[in-house]
Amino acid sequence: MQLYVSILFFADNQKYSSFMYTIIDIETTGGNFNHGKITEVAIYLHDGKKVVDEFVSLINPEQFIPAYITQLTGISNQMVQNAPKFYEVAKRIVDITQGSIFVAHNAAFDYGFIKSEFAALGYPFERETLCSVKLSRKLLPGYKSYSLGNLCQALDISNSARHRAAGDALATVALFEILLKKNGGVMLPFMGNDFFSVKGLHPQLNIDKVKKLPQNTGVYYFYNQNAELIYIGKSKDIRQRVLTHLGSPKAQKALKMKQEVTDVDFELTGSELVALLKESAEIKQNKPLYNKAQRKNRLHYGLFAFTDRKGYMRFNIAPNDGRVTPLSSFESIKEGMDFLFVKVDEFNLCQKLSGLSSVEGSCFQYQLKKCNGACLGEEPCEKYNARAQKLIEQLKYKYNSFLVLDKGRDMEEVAVVVVKEGRYMGFGWIEKDAGFSSIEEALERITQYDDNQDARILINRFLKENQKLDIRRF
Repeated sequence: MQLYVSILFFADNQKYSSFMYTIIDIETTGGNFNHGKITEVAIYLHDGKKVVDEFVSLINPEQFIPAYITQLTGISNQMVQNAPKFYEVAKRIVDITQGSIFVAHNAAFDYGFIKSEFAALGYPFERETLCSVKLSRKLLPGYKSYSLGNLCQALDISNSARHRAAGDALATVALFEILLKKNGGVMLPFMGNDFFSVKGLHPQLNIDKVKKLPQNTGVYYFYNQNAELIYIGKSKDIRQRVLTHLGSPKAQKALKMKQEVTDVDFELTGSELVALLKESAEIKQNKPLYNKAQRKNRLHYGLFAFTDRKGYMRFNIAPNDGRVTPLSSFESIKEGMDFLFVKVDEFNLCQKLSGLSSVEGSCFQYQLKKCNGACLGEEPCEKYNARAQKLIEQLKYKYNSFLVLDKGRDMEEVAVVVVKEGRYMGFGWIEKDAGFSSIEEALERITQYDDNQDARILINRFLKENQKLDIRRF
């Protein structure tokens, strides 16, 4: 089960009045939903200001209620004998909770039992949850105990039916209204490990729209009050990532961006690789203000190969000027040199022929008997070049021309990324059962993009990290 905690909003409560909450309490035959069953349920639908609907019912658990449970709740086996079974009230529970946030005191208990009852019926009951215990600890600090009974006593909340679903649920309603008032009139769930405030959001930002963002893979866009695109990002969970931006960023730049966001948009990609490629291409094209680090080509240096007049294959680290596609790219010349030192040792190559040594005569590795003498012409170039070629093959795409098929935006399609003759060509989406007899057919179905170092690195890295991808070779 996914756990949710609350985003705390300190803002104009009129602006955020559109959220619905179902405040719920249940009684059960025991404390473990793997073995126990529900004996009573009470649900109050709340619009942030008042209760607008309710459902209260005893439930026949179809199992024996232990005596100690009856003593605690007052619910006996005789009382539930003619009560509806859970499946008979299941539709009503789905209907009243649909589109609302599930609120309970110790929400994991109530939510766990209700999910378990629905699971037994083959129905995946999924709701976002808020726990009034956790909220109380955050918004009402200083109490020795946060049990419902003790909080009711401390806050002067009446509960004449303790340990009955309706009595405890109505007490939780009263407690939740206190918490809402403390928190500016709204509470939203957020997947994470801690509470945080979104104080400081731009007043024009529509939080209702943010809440409805999909929890799927894609690219998202932030705009300022002048409708200018100021940030592009990608995530496997768009909503969670956007809410993280709008939470409590520590860096001054991130905080400043948060304060400027007035609108959020998104595009689903299905494929994480397509999201990475789309984000990279659109940052380069649009140059958003807060993507400065990403919109620049940070990979200023590349590893290049060439053959000298004597027939030996050589390597060198040089600036990326965009005219030749390097075998690999690096942020600094030092990073490139460090990488090449490792590869020269791995493939038993010559440091001098790899631009790592400028000494006269033999390289230092030759003196250590780790170089076979290519720097002196002692090793035939054909033999040396065979090892150098293995390094080149390691750094290139695994295949020359191929398609990567990945998750689509829905069940009827797949995402496709095209590489032709060692060059990245672009991506798109096709019908799930579509077939291609040539790579040219695929090119007709995609949006083409420029080949660049960032795309090459993203594709290679993704292929290495996802060995089970569907790859079609041509």
